[in-house]
Amino acid sequence: MTTATTRSAFSFPMLISGFIAVLVGYSSTAALIFQAAQAAGASPEQIGGWLSMLGVGMGLASFGLSLWTRMPILAAWSTPGAALLATSVQGLTLNEVIGVFVATNLLIVLCGVTGLFARLMNHIPQSLAAAMLAGILLKFGIGTFSGLQSNFALCGSMCLVWLLSRRWLPRYAIILALIAGVLVALGQQSIHFPPHALAISRPEFIMPQFNLAALIGVGLPYFLVTMASQNAPGIATLQAHGYQPPVSALTGWTGFIALVLSPFGGFSVCIA
Repeated sequence: MTTATTRSAFSFPMLISGFIAVLVGYSSTAALIFQAAQAAGASPEQIGGWLSMLGVGMGLASFGLSLWTRMPILAAWSTPGAALLATSVQGLTLNEVIGVFVATNLLIVLCGVTGLFARLMNHIPQSLAAAMLAGILLKFGIGTFSGLQSNFALCGSMCLVWLLSRRWLPRYAIILALIAGVLVALGQQSIHFPPHALAISRPEFIMPQFNLAALIGVGLPYFLVTMASQNAPGIATLQAHGYQPPVSALTGWTGFIALVLSPFGGFSVCIA
């Protein structure tokens, strides 16, 4: 890679866009992780370790797979999967929940190794892939109007700054809109910092325990939700933008990373 290409790849607007994508994805659904972990019986310290492992897993997957494929591969946890776990793991022990994580991620790895998921994605028409992308983005666009109703000053100022920036500073529209939102939120005293000091959460190994009823009743639906609602739209989004990602390799590697981290609470690493 030449120096000019490197500068182009690591331009400031691109780095800011990536930062905001991760910030929004991490902060907007972290509450689901807390709910799922609490439903599983995890302690606050263990929940912190889960989030740490998820961050490590997603970071390694995004960085490594993007370098390897030379494509913008972004990894995330399964938000629909976390929502499902939050409502379905009651009555299971923490060890049994970890067993569900291990079994589910093993199934995802097998889908990648066997190429089953890749063959399925090859039969999805390009128009359907574009429709899947539109379906993902639609709720965010509609949510703008509900946000304007609940907090007009915050959402209105961000929309206005974004529109003006798109006209005169299009490469910095996202970061300027974020800055505007932060300033308004600070003025409204809506941002609160924790009173206790920041500390690094240490992951804790939890021995998995396999319960057949839990694997069928929770693990199988969780596997299907993750593949259908997270990995499939993630691959379709890349394809809709003209990329041809190695589907089996991406599925296998993200599943393998999640499998390794499963005993530490890393329940999911998949294509964002």
